[in-house]
Amino acid sequence: MAETMQSLDQLSALKPAAPEAPKYVQKLDKQGRAYATGKRKDAVARVWIKPGAGKIVVNERPVETYFARPVLRMLIQQPIAAANRQDQYDVVCTVSGGGLSGQAGAVRHGISKALTNFEPDLRSVLKRGGFLTRDSRVVERKKYGRAKARRSFQFSKR
Repeated sequence: MAETMQSLDQLSALKPAAPEAPKYVQKLDKQGRAYATGKRKDAVARVWIKPGAGKIVVNERPVETYFARPVLRMLIQQPIAAANRQDQYDVVCTVSGGGLSGQAGAVRHGISKALTNFEPDLRSVLKRGGFLTRDSRVVERKKYGRAKARRSFQFSKR
């Protein structure tokens, strides 16, 4: 049968060691690119990054043409700026669904995940900035008997 413990030191010796933090490894395809999928609202972005001059192409168009509003371009650049990797990676992405704002958020999420696949050391920086978290807010569905999701039809006493 099991031995009885005489002191706390013996008890701590029995306790298994704490599990180590998971090691993140670089994930590249045959062309040396890192791939990730980003999502926001109804938009889904497939993103590939590779070392390059910092060129961003969205749906086979330059980012300046696809996202004309400067705010959306700034949103896409945020994870690259937080990682301090401007003009070091070329980004190619295809994005579908949703509107421009959701698509920009999806591209940002995809770039962040692809950066962690290319350089696992950047994970802590991007996680701290909140770039790796998928923004789960989506449009609420319309309910029957209502004008919109929550808006009622106008009430009249007569």
